[in-house]
Amino acid sequence: MRINTLLILTCIAASFWAWQQDPKFAEQNLLFSYNNLMQGRFWTVLVAIFVHGSLLHLLGNMIFLFVFGGTLETSIGSARYLLVFLTGGLVAFVLSLAFMPPSTGMVGASAAIFTVAACVMLVRPLKFSWLFLAPQGLVAILYFLYNVFVVYDPSLLPGYDPQVAYIPHIIGFVTGIPFGIAWSENWKRNFLITIVLLGIYVAILNIVTD
Repeated sequence: MRINTLLILTCIAASFWAWQQDPKFAEQNLLFSYNNLMQGRFWTVLVAIFVHGSLLHLLGNMIFLFVFGGTLETSIGSARYLLVFLTGGLVAFVLSLAFMPPSTGMVGASAAIFTVAACVMLVRPLKFSWLFLAPQGLVAILYFLYNVFVVYDPSLLPGYDPQVAYIPHIIGFVTGIPFGIAWSENWKRNFLITIVLLGIYVAILNIVTD
């Protein structure tokens, strides 16, 4: 079984199991927060990557994980892919504590997926996704920029949700860049390709909306 398939199944199983638990138990043992960390619940930083807050949260993340995870595992191998995914999730959660209230809990694989997406951007930006109907490098940079703009000013773009952890997404994406550089001999070219794709997208958007 491919690692990406195993990660998706683990997220689904962990989330459905978590939804059946007592809310107090879930808050103390399944969510990652500063308070839980200070009380010695170190396992929550790993468990929280696989647990999701709702069916919609789970479905959205699994679609992105299916697309980007499948591409990256095929490109760099299962062991390296797993390292990227776990490192991204752990680093994003821990570093995000500096921007979160102590009691704020974080769950979900989205930060880890952003790490994977950043790596894909530098490894195989032109890999076309039939789910998104766009090259994956373009999808990755668009979602990264969306999160950056929302954090800078939530009123700039529609769709802002205060329950979404935008900062971990940004940290996760940045965490993926060194992996992409390390495992792609053509990362400079691939990044340039992504920027060109972004420019074409913006130009088309301007033409359509004028």
